[in-house]
Parts: sequence; structure tokens; C-alpha cells
Amino acid sequence: MGKSAVSGFGARELAAATPATRDRYVDLLRVASLAVVVLGHWLMAAVTADGSVGNLLAVVPELQVVTWALQVMPVFFFVGGFSHALAHRSRPGYALFLRARLQRLLRPTMVFVGVWGAFALVVQLFGASRPEAGGGLTGVALRLVTQPLWFIGIYLAMVAFTPPLLKLHERWGWGAFAALAGGAVAVDVLRFALDVPFVEFLNFAFVWLAIHQLGFLRADGMIRLPGVLAAGGLLGAGLLVALGPYPLSMVGMPGEKVSNMAPPTLALLAHGLWLVGAVELLRGPGARFAARAGVWHKVVAANGIAMTAFLWHLTAMLGVYGALLAFDVTLPAPATGAWWAQLPLRIAAAAVLTGVLVAAFRRFERPAPAAPATGDGGPLAAVGITLALFGVLGLSMVGFGGLLEGHSATLIAVDVTAPVAVAMALAGWLLVERAGRGRTVRTS
Repeated sequence: MGKSAVSGFGARELAAATPATRDRYVDLLRVASLAVVVLGHWLMAAVTADGSVGNLLAVVPELQVVTWALQVMPVFFFVGGFSHALAHRSRPGYALFLRARLQRLLRPTMVFVGVWGAFALVVQLFGASRPEAGGGLTGVALRLVTQPLWFIGIYLAMVAFTPPLLKLHERWGWGAFAALAGGAVAVDVLRFALDVPFVEFLNFAFVWLAIHQLGFLRADGMIRLPGVLAAGGLLGAGLLVALGPYPLSMVGMPGEKVSNMAPPTLALLAHGLWLVGAVELLRGPGARFAARAGVWHKVVAANGIAMTAFLWHLTAMLGVYGALLAFDVTLPAPATGAWWAQLPLRIAAAAVLTGVLVAAFRRFERPAPAAPATGDGGPLAAVGITLALFGVLGLSMVGFGGLLEGHSATLIAVDVTAPVAVAMALAGWLLVERAGRGRTVRTS
């Protein structure tokens, strides 16, 4: 399907050309999980008349239990592990594998960063807002729109670690997963029982890579008891929340002392196990549903724009709220009857505006024709993806607020500003693109 996409086929042609051996359920899960994340963000946003953005789950704490169904990022990372295993086996060279996996990821991301960076610069140069001091909805937007980039950063790490972790999987199977899960357990013991400082950040790797490792197991048909996985994960998460220091919400909440998300905890790993088990239990009916011609056509079309929609969905949401405030439309207090009544219209408007932004930027998600590549360039690719990883993660933390004032955020004990983060991400992307390209031999 990759070559067809490059050659300009539409979604209908791609859908019709799909080989019977393709696991269409995986593609359905990829699209559905990102759609749930987008919808969740739109649902949780609680914007007030002064332009501040709160969290509905903080206003109505009883709703935090719904995150046990709506926090589906583990499903996306699980599906990523499955896809990365197949992709690496078909492109065993490290540089070639990285370039193939990252083309449709970093290109639209850097366009998004460039557009918002330019907007932030204009805002500050012309004094339309004071983002560093709050600056109303504009200032909030400059801080908020980059936050989902943490997902891109984690995904970059998963791509980078796929070759060595796939080797461990091929040798140890479930043992490789157990080692990563054991690391997550050890980190939380050191964090909560022994109060070791900074150790919790290691679980960004252990928790998410353990869930990613489950995708390798699925690729080799090794998840044979999904019901046990689902029940064990759900029971484990329930006990950890009930008896331990873990909060109920599986997404980050403002002002909480412990978050299950940032950094990830053992409770989030258990939550991921239950979700993976659940989607595997639905594999039969899900595969039959995805095999329907009409459904598969929509899945193919959605996969072609999924990353663009994810990158711009918060922009669309904030744009809707900005328009409402600009036209003096009354914003009801969050969680009131009027707020709930207005919610479907706000979501519909955000969906329409997202569609407009996707139409404008979707072309950057299509992989550009690449120069011939060799299996060389592994060290250069490793440096590139490391720079891109830290650049994207840094930008997700610092945002574009206070761009000219040198506003910074701490990334693994190092202060990072937005310009530095953008420079790292851009340099990393260019290095990955450069790595492993075949050299043209000139002849006289």
C-alpha cells in the first residue's frame, strides 16, 4: 500500500488493492484509537468566558472513571508495536527502517511546528497578547497546542528501540515483556516506597515500551489468552488505585500530586493490559467489520489523514472557542445543563474546522518520493532520531508561550526553550532523512 500511496492513488483505489493477507483490524484500531483521543480532548475542554481552559474531569470528578474506557493511547502504541515488527522484518536496515517509518510522522509534525511557531512570533512581535502572562485564549493556545506532541516523542522512541527490542522478543518472547514490566514495578517501588528522586521518569520508557512489546507478541500470534490479560489488567489496575497511591483518572489532572500519565505508573500499565486484552477479545467481530468494503474504504481514507487530524484537532477546538468569544456568544459554566446542551454543536464545529485544516495540510502527510536508500547510515539515523525525540518532547513541555522571552521547561534536568527544541527536532528529522541514502555514482 505504501507504493500506491506515493504514486497518487485515492483511498478507494487503495482499499480495492489491499491484499487479503493484510490485518485490517489493526488499521481499524489505529484509526479508532486516535479518534477516541481527539474526541476525549474535545469533551474534556472546559473553556470559560475569560478564555481560561480547564478540565471537565476536574469540575466533575465522578466522570474520571470514564478514562478507563477513553484513555486508549495504549491501544495505539500496541498497534504500533505490531506494525513496527512487520515493517522492520521487511526493511532490516536500521536507517532504512527509520526513514520509512518516520516520513509520515515527522514531515507533518514539522509543518505544524513551523506554522504555530510563525504565529507565536507574530503575536509577540506585534503585542497582540502577552502569552507569558496568560494572554487570554491566545496565550493559552500557545502553551496548549504543543502538549499532544508528547505522543509523537514517545512514538519516536518506540521506532528507535524497535530493532533491539524485537531481537529480545524473538529470543525471549513473553520474557522480554516481563523484563520491561518488572522495570516499571521497580521504578514505582523506588518512587513511592523509598522516595528516590527522579526515578519515576524511567517509566516513560518501561511502561510505554512494555505495551509496545505486546504488539510484537501479537505479530507472532503469542497472545493466546486475551481474556486473562484483560481480566488481570482490570483487576490489577483496580487494586492499585484502591490500595495504592495511584489516582482514579488514567489521564493527567491539574494540580494532582501523582499522575498516572506523566510520568506513567504501574496502574497505567495495568490499564494498558486490560485494553489490549479487550481489543483482542473483539478481534473476530472487529476483523469481520473491517473487512466490509464500505468500512474498509473509510478506514483507508482515515489512515491517510490521521496524523494531520491529530496534530491540528486542538487548533480547531481552540479556534471554535475563540470565534465564540469574539462574537460574544455566552459560554455556559462547565458541566451545567446549558454547557452540556451546547456541547454537540461545539464538537460538530470543531470537527468541521479540523476537516478544513486537514484539507489544507494533508499533503504533507503523504510520503515524498525518497532517494534510493542503502542499509548504511545507522549511527547517523540514531543521532537523528535522538535529536528529534528530545526536540519534540521538549516542545511539548515548553510550548510557544514567551517565545521571545526565553521561556523554558525542564526536560530530564536540562532547561529547554522553544527555539532550541524546534532546532533539535528539525536537525533530527533532516539527519534521519539523510541517513542511509544511496550515493549517486558519477560516470564520465
